[in-house]
Amino acid sequence: MATVIRLQRAGAKKKPYYKLVVADRRSPRDGKFIERVGSYNPSLPSTDENRFTVKSDRVEQWLKTGAIPSEKAAVLLNKAGVGKTATTAKNVLERRDQSIGARKNARDLAAQKKLADEAAAAAEVKAAEDAKAAEAKAAEDAKAAEAASAEAPAA
Repeated sequence: MATVIRLQRAGAKKKPYYKLVVADRRSPRDGKFIERVGSYNPSLPSTDENRFTVKSDRVEQWLKTGAIPSEKAAVLLNKAGVGKTATTAKNVLERRDQSIGARKNARDLAAQKKLADEAAAAAEVKAAEDAKAAEAKAAEDAKAAEAASAEAPAA
């Protein structure tokens, strides 16, 4: 079972409060979880010690068993200095940046392919028009030659 450490939203409208939970990756954000390992209250001032609380021993245990923190959870755990999350948070953020870069590259490649396809289609249309023009010129030249050959014996 793939486990994640993520924030679960609680609190009232416009007054968020988050629980730091370990959950199955497939469960919804505010749904079933395995264990509550901390809390985060962004409404409190950043200097307040109760803004972010964490059971560091339990988080370390879950990280050892393969739980992957979400981006925000990794950042919060990194600030709290819990276990190996400094590298985990760095890895999570690097993967996010790589994912963003990959999507951007894919969009750029798709745009380049579309432009290349449009250019190829335009080249095909121009080639077809040039071929028609050349055919018309050849037919006109043939008629002029035929008219010239018809006039030559009459003279």
